Amino acid sequence: MTRWIRHQRACALAAAAFALFGAAACGDSDSDDGGSPYGAPTTTASPTDEGTAEVAASLATDTDDELGEFLVDNDGMALYLFTPDTTSESTCYDECATKWPPLLTDTEDVTVGDGVDAGLIGTTERTDGTMQVTYNDHPLYYYADDKEPGDTEGQGVQDIWWVVNPAGEGVTTKN
Repeated sequence: MTRWIRHQRACALAAAAFALFGAAACGDSDSDDGGSPYGAPTTTASPTDEGTAEVAASLATDTDDELGEFLVDNDGMALYLFTPDTTSESTCYDECATKWPPLLTDTEDVTVGDGVDAGLIGTTERTDGTMQVTYNDHPLYYYADDKEPGDTEGQGVQDIWWVVNPAGEGVTTKN
């Protein structure tokens, strides 16, 4: 019995240490971004992880009083464009893709909802071989600090990250 109690205590201590480490690693989301074009680095989980396409992508729209109508994925998570992407090829990799994960798909067939122009949807191959969804030739990204459907915390970051309207243009209104 004593051995079992020691085992339970060791497990509880390990879990507590892991929780503390996880909280410290995530840091303060309001911290200074150091002038980085994609915000401060984060270890927060995101809708997709770079390099893994879980399912076929799906695009829909959501509406915000300030931003109007903008693109979201099938779970209602906001999608962004990165103005330094001057072609349909992504320039957001490594640390950037950690903060701004690409919208990936495992097929070129992307499902569309009301308000989405299927003729503007495309894909581009990333350097790791995965397929990123584009809209009006803009690669699409999530923002890792958007936690729930409808969040648009990435809107206007460094004046180069914008939600995308149904016409395929960045909405440059700031939250």
